Amino acid sequence: MTRESLLTDQKLAISVNGYSHLSSTQILAVCLLAEIDKGKASMWYPYLVQLPRSYNILASFTWFETQALQVEDAVWAAEKARSKAELDWKESVPVMKELELRPQLLTFKSWLWASATISSRTLHIPWDDAGCLCPVGDFFNYAAPEEAMPCSEDLRLTDGGYEEDISAYCFYARKSYKIGEQVEPPTKCLKLVQPYLCQLEENEGENSVEVHKSSCLLVGLGEKRAFQTRREVLLSYGTYTNLELLEHYGFILDMNPNDKAFIELDAEICSSSSWSKDTLYIQQDGKPSFTLLSALRLWATPPNQRKSVAHYAYSGSQLSAENEMSAMRWMAKNCQILLNKFPTKVEDDDLLLHIIDKMQNFPLPKEVEYEQMMLAFGGEVGAFFEANGLQKGGSGGDITFSRKMIRSIERWKLVVQWRLRYKKILVDCISYCTEVVDFLSSENLLPNRSNNT
Repeated sequence: MTRESLLTDQKLAISVNGYSHLSSTQILAVCLLAEIDKGKASMWYPYLVQLPRSYNILASFTWFETQALQVEDAVWAAEKARSKAELDWKESVPVMKELELRPQLLTFKSWLWASATISSRTLHIPWDDAGCLCPVGDFFNYAAPEEAMPCSEDLRLTDGGYEEDISAYCFYARKSYKIGEQVEPPTKCLKLVQPYLCQLEENEGENSVEVHKSSCLLVGLGEKRAFQTRREVLLSYGTYTNLELLEHYGFILDMNPNDKAFIELDAEICSSSSWSKDTLYIQQDGKPSFTLLSALRLWATPPNQRKSVAHYAYSGSQLSAENEMSAMRWMAKNCQILLNKFPTKVEDDDLLLHIIDKMQNFPLPKEVEYEQMMLAFGGEVGAFFEANGLQKGGSGGDITFSRKMIRSIERWKLVVQWRLRYKKILVDCISYCTEVVDFLSSENLLPNRSNNT
């Protein structure tokens, strides 16, 4: 489903063409809502009814959920996403009114659904920035690239792409799906030829794979890999941090090798090297990135000596034990300062996640449980219930959870999970830096002890 295919509807095309200021993504959102308006008359109806009814991307976050992110950069990203969605909607309302869409499809809520569908489910195509919606193809869940892969004709940064030579959207699996020994089948290509139908090209002989709906659209890259029936096939959409996954797709990963944490850096640190600021971050494992460590080493060097040692810093070499300890102490100190600014600690967020799990598993807590939650997390829990219009009713003091509140609990849980992982990166960074300082300190003491003896 693309703009091009949907704009074969003459009425839709005539209306949309009168609003040239709309972006390709706005036009696809309008077309998607127009297709929803057709109901069963739409040729895409069987696909449309399978789409989720709600999404958890940043643009859908309420004020409470946005503030609960706690990290300034994340709060700003959520506010920016929400503002952009509102602006896109306001610009698109006139054309939707001209198309005489049903009133409920003109609301910001419906626009959020359409734009979230496009953000989280479209696949890249080279001729349209809005991408395309691909039945079956958008069912695959995400697997983060485990390590940076070099760009070449044989290796891909993503596991899907439109192949012009065969006029089909192809998918490529990097992970090994195996039962027992791995096999080495020839490279094979599966392509979507009709909605919900797939075709296996080339005859693989005894290494062939039987194609089913649940495990189709898989392409090998000529490496040793095998196929396990009824095991989920995961594809990589590209390299994303957890915040980016939350912004565009509405989920995060427990272990994301591409996650990172940015901390506020002194202007002198940024200006002491030529590295771009967006490369100065803490990695998912708590270690400073190569460029951040390089910049800190230069910053910890007296200004009149930086030029003479810059080539060592840029190559990743330690400049001296004292220099390294200065850089590590600065990192540990500033990570701790940032952690102290947050209204909740790592232990608080861990406990709060248990509370949220309990709310999800038992959606009607008794009033006594509600009071216990308020005592443990009065500010945040109270703000959550207030933001969602808490109702106490019925016998026994039960709390009624509306569907809106249940969806908000899901987003709240994602928020707490995200900020907890962010804080754990900072905690791990403090531990790493402290270990480096302790090691270098002990190494420096050894020569002194030898001299004393």
